[in-house]
Amino acid sequence: MNEKYALIGAGPAGLAGARNLQRMNIPFDGFEAHSEVGGLWDLANPRSTMYESAHLISSKKMTEFKEFPMPDNVPDYPSHTHLRDYFRSFARHFNLRQYYRFNTAVTKVEPLDNEWNVTLHHGEAQRYRGVLIANGTLSEPNIPNFKGEFTGELLHAALYKSATLFSGKRVLIIGAGNSGCDLVVDAVHHAKSTAISVRRGYHFVPKYMLGRPADSLGGMIKLPAGLKQKIDGALLKLFLGDPQKFGFPQPDHKLYESHPIVNSLILYYLGHGDIRVKPDISHFEGKSVCFIDGSREEFDLVLLATGYKLHYPFINKEQLNWNGAAPRLYLNAFHPERDNLFVLGMIEAAGIGWQGRYEQAELVARFIRACQNNSPEAQRFKQTKRAPLPNLSGGFRYLKLERMAYYVHKDSYLALLRRHLHRFRKEQTAFK
Repeated sequence: MNEKYALIGAGPAGLAGARNLQRMNIPFDGFEAHSEVGGLWDLANPRSTMYESAHLISSKKMTEFKEFPMPDNVPDYPSHTHLRDYFRSFARHFNLRQYYRFNTAVTKVEPLDNEWNVTLHHGEAQRYRGVLIANGTLSEPNIPNFKGEFTGELLHAALYKSATLFSGKRVLIIGAGNSGCDLVVDAVHHAKSTAISVRRGYHFVPKYMLGRPADSLGGMIKLPAGLKQKIDGALLKLFLGDPQKFGFPQPDHKLYESHPIVNSLILYYLGHGDIRVKPDISHFEGKSVCFIDGSREEFDLVLLATGYKLHYPFINKEQLNWNGAAPRLYLNAFHPERDNLFVLGMIEAAGIGWQGRYEQAELVARFIRACQNNSPEAQRFKQTKRAPLPNLSGGFRYLKLERMAYYVHKDSYLALLRRHLHRFRKEQTAFK
């Protein structure tokens, strides 16, 4: 039996996996399709969906790996360039590149007895004791089906890189997630006209409150979901006003039941008349976009900021216990039956940052080590992950959307994850 594990991906989740496998002295081979680490934060990566104006929507102190803080000269909300350099520094500091084969894509992962057969793009295949999948969640565009045909320029935001794309054009952005709001703000100073089509209303959060990054405030007092929604909602209305006054519809959900929009610039430009809010699309007719309210308007460019879907093309969905829009895994990482197959980074939660993903990777590495030792804690954990999945919503009623299929409440998720970590750490310290 090959004692090595295969780790797919060298983005943030992959690097977290590499570092923790290294810490636990678990032998592994890493595979990265690009020539460098950093994942989508490296614009030179052909699979990157970043754009020139992209910045973190969470602050650096709430996002960074705790064992490797970002430098003091990095701003509160780093750009993609800062983050590319940060991940390269992280890999260099812990000497993680030595484990990876770059420019090497994995094309197939198949079970073979109690191991996994991993096939690479040039045909080479090798058996591994287990597989950790960490190829990211934001690379496969979600492209809706629209009635009719648009004869202007129709692109998904995954292909957007520079605001020069908008120069002199009548632009419509479809979708008002965080990327969609970034793009419509980019378009303001370049496009002939700018509009955004939205399906529902949204809750907006400013990046700064009281002179500090908004995500660094609060959290000391744990409140029930309903009370937190009321208090935070009142504070946001005090700071930002009512988005409906700018043309957005009433949200069909309460605060925190979907990821909020961390962008107040769009409200600023709406207030100046530089952006117009349009309803959902009915159909296309040539260069005309027809909306569900009966209005129609001509555009030169329609940019789809309609998000991304999970994409693990090298493994059969049945092998990942796929259900609906996402695999059903314990703590979004552990297969219920297979003890040597893991997914890293398939988790979204407001404020969880890369440290939360790092701790997820640590738990995976400690479970692997415990299984190798056939320890009592490993046996208990195996039984736990085979049981029905726990409710990690924290009392919030998340929207039933594809992009929310792997969304959790940060505090509920981390509390459970850290309980398992504590038990494994205690047991493994005793083994030493």
